[in-house]
Amino acid sequence: MIVALRKARLCRWLPTLLLSLVCTNIWGNDNQPLFIAIIETPAPGINLKWQSPPTVTANNQPQITLEGCTTSHSARGHQQSHCSGPLGGNSLSIHYPQQNPMLATLVRINWLNGETRTLSVSPGETEVLLPQPETTSSIAAQYFVLGVEHIWAGLDHLLFIACLVIIAGTLRKMLITITGFTLAHSITLALAALQWVAVPVAAVEAIIALSIVFLATELVRNNRSTLTWRYPVSVSSSFGLLHGFGFAAVLQDIGLPQTELGTALLFFNLGVETGQIIFILAVLAALGLLTKTIRHVRSGTSQVATANGFHWQLGALQLPVAYVVGSTASFWLIERLMA
Repeated sequence: MIVALRKARLCRWLPTLLLSLVCTNIWGNDNQPLFIAIIETPAPGINLKWQSPPTVTANNQPQITLEGCTTSHSARGHQQSHCSGPLGGNSLSIHYPQQNPMLATLVRINWLNGETRTLSVSPGETEVLLPQPETTSSIAAQYFVLGVEHIWAGLDHLLFIACLVIIAGTLRKMLITITGFTLAHSITLALAALQWVAVPVAAVEAIIALSIVFLATELVRNNRSTLTWRYPVSVSSSFGLLHGFGFAAVLQDIGLPQTELGTALLFFNLGVETGQIIFILAVLAALGLLTKTIRHVRSGTSQVATANGFHWQLGALQLPVAYVVGSTASFWLIERLMA
């Protein structure tokens, strides 16, 4: 009796289950996109492959054409073409013989240099402009600008450099100190960006804030017999290694190119260095203006010309700068430690 009852229930629910499976299969197929693969070959040549979802009927299979390319061999879902010029910048056309089924399209491009790009095309769109591949010049320009923008947007790095400039004092020491900072952060930037060394980003950001607190404390103490004042390059190089990990975290968020990794890292560093130099020149100009103003307002000299260059003795200006920078960095340190 129980077995018969179970069989009756199964027979009653079986049509519903079958209908659900069929509808799910149909709806799932409707969501499948048209897939197109464009493979660049020498000569220049193109291997063009595509795969339509099952919802596209045999008499409505898409016809794929590339601007500037002539088909030499064609078969269903595959064709070989010869192109008169570079692939980038050309138009890819999708034509359906009967009606457009309003499918989304995925286009994957494999360039000869090893770069791969995937494009998502909206349903109903039948013209796709292919992007340009990565080149040495384009990567160099892009990452140089990113380096300049990053150093100007990184207030913590700028405050650290400003403290180094004040401690260095002479133009010669400034040059040596900033060069040591650049070489140090370039090493760790490359190691971290290439994922040869992994360091927790939160810890690095906290130590960067701590490095600024340390320099601000040195400015307040004003003990010029310490290692920091006598050899500021030792401090800039040591903390520069940590700042390089901070640069690498930003660079990983931006993303590295699939090709020309060395070019990207080199010109990102050059951009950072250029941004630092511009900032240092701005700091020197501001210090010169402020010390000149203080000299006229108060008695005493805040800038003394020496045989080795310009030695910045900030006097009344040094302490306010140190306290403002130190307070800001202390807030960052507590905030980052809590995070």
